[in-house]
Amino acid sequence: MADQNEQATEAGEQEAAPFLIHGQYIKDLSFEVPNAPGIFGKMMQNQPDVSVNVDVDAAKLSETQFEVTLKIRADCKVGEDVAFICELAYGGIFELNVPAEHLEPMLLIECPRMLFPFARNIVASTTRDGSFPPMMLNPVDFASMYRARLEALQNQPEAGQA
Repeated sequence: MADQNEQATEAGEQEAAPFLIHGQYIKDLSFEVPNAPGIFGKMMQNQPDVSVNVDVDAAKLSETQFEVTLKIRADCKVGEDVAFICELAYGGIFELNVPAEHLEPMLLIECPRMLFPFARNIVASTTRDGSFPPMMLNPVDFASMYRARLEALQNQPEAGQA
């Protein structure tokens, strides 16, 4: 077995890894508390309402390299008053050596799945540092998001149809 690997390496026939992460980073981070300091007292008296929106974008950098951006927006309100708004765009550079039919699912399911734990930690730390309880995001089903995106694209009327 070792001889076969050595022979493949010597012959230059070694296959590239199907999936590599070259880096990950915060592209954009915003945290706003527009109604401070009064909102902290209101939060002690009333239960906040939190909404979270997650989206994924992918951009081709080269033949096999892609940037995947996980976008998270969390809005917290107490009644009609905004407690905080947290927006994060967390990016990763991925090298994908997969067949073309697997490329889109890798970019929109597997890559964001790899980025999510790091983005989740950033959101939790940011809300905690903003004097709120740390916001622990629930796991995201990126496969369901991908299927919903495909379904929405299939249901769009074709260009030129009225």
